[in-house]
Amino acid sequence: MVIKLPSAYISGIRVTHISDKEAVAKVKHRWINQNPFRSLYWATQGMAAELVTGILMMKKINDSGRKISMLVVHQEGSFHKKATGKIVFKCDQGLEVDQALSRAIETGEGQNLILKASGINEENIMVSDFSFTWSIKLKE
Repeated sequence: MVIKLPSAYISGIRVTHISDKEAVAKVKHRWINQNPFRSLYWATQGMAAELVTGILMMKKINDSGRKISMLVVHQEGSFHKKATGKIVFKCDQGLEVDQALSRAIETGEGQNLILKASGINEENIMVSDFSFTWSIKLKE
């Protein structure tokens, strides 16, 4: 992550789990990633959310053995509570990624897929949620 996503690494974002079903990352509110209101900066939350959706997609593409491009074409985010302490971001849409990749491989046509990630604090309260529209396309 230091080489591929240095700003995420410096901000303290760490992937803690990845499987066929989900990807999880955590980030702790610190001086380096805070906003003037002493909470986790919105861009750090967005990076963590995009990371868990993107790394799940990357794992699935790698597992397919095919050359498939991926790109975020749209993003939305909402903030519900001040983000302090440790925040965990999770995307659990592995099945939907499998289906979109299968369609892209079978048809040869590009596919759009909306993947969601939520930030949950240590009290199990959602502090933010994001959706990313990923465009995928078979390169071969």
